[in-house]
Amino acid sequence: MRLALLVLVVLLAGGPSAATPQPGLAGSHPCSHEAGFTCSTLTVPLDYAGRRGGELQLAVAVADNADAPRGALLVVAGGPGQPGVSYAAAIASILGTVAQQYRIVMYDQRGTGAGALRCPALQAAVGASDLYPPPAAAVRACARTIGTARSFYGTDDVVADMESLRQALGVDTWTLDGVSYGAFVGERYAIAHPGRVTRLVLDSVVPHNAGFELVPLEFRAVARVLRIACGRRCSQDLAAVVRRTGDGPDLLAAVTRMSVDPTFRTPRDLADVLHRARLGDTEPLHALLRTVRSWESAPPEDLSQALHASALCADWRFPWGRSDAPVAGRAASLARAASRLPAAELWPFDRATASGIGYEQECLPWPPSASTPGVPRLLPPVPTLLLSGDRDISTPLEWARLEAAVAPNGHLVVIDGAGHSIQNPGMSDTARRALVEFLAG
Repeated sequence: MRLALLVLVVLLAGGPSAATPQPGLAGSHPCSHEAGFTCSTLTVPLDYAGRRGGELQLAVAVADNADAPRGALLVVAGGPGQPGVSYAAAIASILGTVAQQYRIVMYDQRGTGAGALRCPALQAAVGASDLYPPPAAAVRACARTIGTARSFYGTDDVVADMESLRQALGVDTWTLDGVSYGAFVGERYAIAHPGRVTRLVLDSVVPHNAGFELVPLEFRAVARVLRIACGRRCSQDLAAVVRRTGDGPDLLAAVTRMSVDPTFRTPRDLADVLHRARLGDTEPLHALLRTVRSWESAPPEDLSQALHASALCADWRFPWGRSDAPVAGRAASLARAASRLPAAELWPFDRATASGIGYEQECLPWPPSASTPGVPRLLPPVPTLLLSGDRDISTPLEWARLEAAVAPNGHLVVIDGAGHSIQNPGMSDTARRALVEFLAG
């Protein structure tokens, strides 16, 4: 759930649903910045259980080609915390000929875009990142600002909003295509509404039962990817620098952010910088870390860190349990879990990195709130295509293999040389063929 545009693409097909009262789209008008799209508003309850009043207005953009031969295609942005409507034209361009066959639909998830949850101190501290550790005081201040409404921004609420949108669009079934956090949402939607899903594409996969056990897999992926990209010495140098500086969380965040360029040469050659630091010349490393961290700066309209915390803390499984666990005792549980991890499973990082990752430190002081309900171990038996780049660190190949093992009708395609988000402007021919063949099948 990271970095590059994280999206969920949903290909909708079929006719109107049964004749029952349906949610609707209101205030239709031409989108001011997305040519060829009509904008409107979907109103949803804050609390689908009805225990708390209030409504949310979600922005929706729908392409004007209502007669698209394969029906509609819904794209839901990820993060969590990113808007969707402002990416409509860009997504249409990325999908190319696939998009021409479908009617593209995009919407802003609850708590994003114009309706973004706002916590200035937390936003300033970590911007769009979920790996840089935030100040605990900023986390607590954010939770106070949102109040008890923070319980209504988990992925279960996103899934419920998607179902309301499906009904408002008047379609019976959809094919889901999700990228990163969008893949997680797609998995959770398919589990909640298996009869509504005909095909499922998971790009840059986050396993649907995400938790602390994924951390060692991510660390090992860093070592594997660096060996591919810049040689064995590169990962050995990283391990030596982590030991010397004790700055594993920031180094993990920086290397992950740099993996957007899978050569690891932007803004500087990572292999050279790490080797210099290992030999004692740390100034190039400090300069690189400052530059890469500055890339995470983002206003809440682009990625709401308040929404990110609300969703991630509700969704993730931590050593202390779920988000409704008392704050007292969480730190001790996290420390015990990290201490039990074999050092060899964490290389080139260490136990301090395992317990110091940003999303753990963000959720450690987050006050108790309703957690996202648990889900079954297996995905439903719908045809599922999993796409993973062998140089992706944000959602590594190791995670995709975990999810493929619990997808009864799944097929994993590994894209050599690709990083995070396979469906991007530079999508390879191999990835495009796999996607087009699957969606046309």
